[in-house]
Amino acid sequence: MTTPKNAPVELSSDEGRCLVHLARMTIADRLMHPVKKEERRLLETELENPIFAYHCGTFVTLKNKGLLRGCIGSLSSDAPLRENVRQNALHAAFHDPRFPPLGSDEFPLIEIEVSVLTPPSRLPYDGPDDLLERLRPGTDGVILRKGGASATFLPQVWKQLPRREDFLSHLCLKAGLAAQAWRKGDLQVETYQVQYFEEGQ
Repeated sequence: MTTPKNAPVELSSDEGRCLVHLARMTIADRLMHPVKKEERRLLETELENPIFAYHCGTFVTLKNKGLLRGCIGSLSSDAPLRENVRQNALHAAFHDPRFPPLGSDEFPLIEIEVSVLTPPSRLPYDGPDDLLERLRPGTDGVILRKGGASATFLPQVWKQLPRREDFLSHLCLKAGLAAQAWRKGDLQVETYQVQYFEEGQ
């Protein structure tokens, strides 16, 4: 059977919980934190589910007391979902340039969230007002591109930036552009949606 690549995938809450557990165990292994053998065997069995062989983008987000502690992801993937989550968990914990590498003492304090993305699609728009109208707060993740500059915000970011204008301005700054660059109407815009799963769900 051909493994679907960068196609939409619908996960159950149990499958999402499995990916969150995978992210935590992957970080635990890197920090040499002990993991119970039966816990590891159970996860390995769950990961045999064919849905985890799908290829799609993921982001892994780490928080400490509700504050961002690391977030790394990929908009698409050449690797199976399970491997993509493993890679992004390690990158979020140890290679996010905004934060120092996660320490062993901090590991028990972090909360982990895994986002699974739909394939991005081009969003046509006619000027800044039309762009604002087409965006769906709380639903759309947004990618902005101009030349070699690009950046994305997951849909969860709408919780901190609910106004469309603020969302776009902060995303432009993240891409290294002027805050009001989106008003010029010459940016390539793409949107995607996510399923996201948090510890304790």
